[in-house]
Amino acid sequence: MNTLYLEKIINHWAEKYDFEARADRLNRLPHYKTRIQGLDIHFVWAKPEVKGVKPLPLLMLHGWPSSSKEFEKVIPMLTNKRGGYDFVFEVIAPDLPGFGFSEGSNKPGLNPVQIGIIMKNLMRRLGFDKFYVQAGDWGSQTATHMATIFPEDILGFHTNMPLSSMPISFLKIVLGSMVPTLAVDARHVHRIYPLTKLFSYIMRESGYFHIQATKPDTIGVGLTDSPTGLAAYVLEKMGVCSNKEQTDTIHGGLENLELDDVLDTLTIMWANGCVVTSMRIYAEALAGREASVVHNIPTKVPTAAINFLHEVLYQPDWILRDKFHNLVRSTTVEFGGHFAALQTPRELVDDLYASVAQFVVHHRVRT
Repeated sequence: MNTLYLEKIINHWAEKYDFEARADRLNRLPHYKTRIQGLDIHFVWAKPEVKGVKPLPLLMLHGWPSSSKEFEKVIPMLTNKRGGYDFVFEVIAPDLPGFGFSEGSNKPGLNPVQIGIIMKNLMRRLGFDKFYVQAGDWGSQTATHMATIFPEDILGFHTNMPLSSMPISFLKIVLGSMVPTLAVDARHVHRIYPLTKLFSYIMRESGYFHIQATKPDTIGVGLTDSPTGLAAYVLEKMGVCSNKEQTDTIHGGLENLELDDVLDTLTIMWANGCVVTSMRIYAEALAGREASVVHNIPTKVPTAAINFLHEVLYQPDWILRDKFHNLVRSTTVEFGGHFAALQTPRELVDDLYASVAQFVVHHRVRT
């Protein structure tokens, strides 16, 4: 993080960021809380107000360092009628446990598999036994587990961070380096190969991942104590994940996002003191065998993927199918980054509508 640039952001946060206006903006969405498995879970529940189209339940799951705030721009697009489609979405967007306004666990074991069970119970409580899921980052990991454990309940899974975590998938990536143009479409070879470039990027950018997966409470002390420290730590990662080719610029990629959107994320994290409880998902995901066991079980839930240019990792379709046997749609674009709902909301919504239409056809053919 460039400290001169950081100073400008901190000054804007302290002097120009209109907290009341941003709070009013968020409060246009209907917010709720419910207690599930001993934890208070906050969620947005936006129902469509249009008639003449079928409402489809859609669970949207965010990742770190986000909250349901990440979907603020896309929810109105999803709950309003769109030309060419005979359906609209009823959106349920929770804060994952320990994130945003949801309560964190006071005991170990809350990994993405268990979070998936909480999310399934949330949907059942709201009256949805079957539903669609859209997710990225840790939300995508959670949703992947849900599709594996509850294949009869998930009607379709759309993700902007498609990833097969099976060992065979990573082995295929290594073997593909021998003839990259056979392993990956020639237009996208640069997203993986040469592996030396990929490994260099991972080594440079994964320090935060390692410390959050091993010592979240240690680093969390400083981040909970200092808003400036929190800003430097969180914003640097948001920047590089939005455009990894701009790490040497003064803003480090951060200017691909709207500043007030970024500061909303910071404010929610700071006001709720949830940086530690949110970071613990890294440690929990790697602490036991539960998640790794479920990762190795393929799912037949119809799946759709959109690959934005600056997503953290890229896997071609033939590798994704190790995990997702029914990959019914895959889109690769030459723009965008990790926080798709904030950076490229319209493109994300366009792909989601098209994907759900294919999910509907998939189920119709099966029956």
